[in-house]
Amino acid sequence: MKKITYILVLLCLVTSCNNDDDTNNDATNETECNYQGFSYLDNSNNDQTIIAESELNTQYFPNASNGPFGAPGIEIASFSSSPTIFFTTNVNELNETGIGFLTLDSGQEQQVTVTCQRAGTAVGDEIRLDIVYSSIEVEFCVIIDEVL
Repeated sequence: MKKITYILVLLCLVTSCNNDDDTNNDATNETECNYQGFSYLDNSNNDQTIIAESELNTQYFPNASNGPFGAPGIEIASFSSSPTIFFTTNVNELNETGIGFLTLDSGQEQQVTVTCQRAGTAVGDEIRLDIVYSSIEVEFCVIIDEVL
């Protein structure tokens, strides 16, 4: 719990806007995932990666019978990175907003608000999810590794 709070507070201090905001014409990820992974935009408008996409495994579950929480969904995990991460959500349709659950470094699971900004359904497709916890905003811009 202390680690996730520390990381989220640190992000709050250094973030100003998201790196996919279509009101910012220079946003890196506005039209495609140019900056992949778990990232944020700092106060100097520089993309900062918390975990690179290459260290994340993204699974898409198209069927309610095997998806997270009994519905189609997404799981993103990395147990070899620092911090380790496990994220699940059923938000997987374009412009849909709902909840997700994020765990960093095996700490306490945190409920977050998720908005799907790019939807994918096949291996190799991009998925972009905007994640908000309190006033902190980060982003997953990842490639589907497995469809189960």
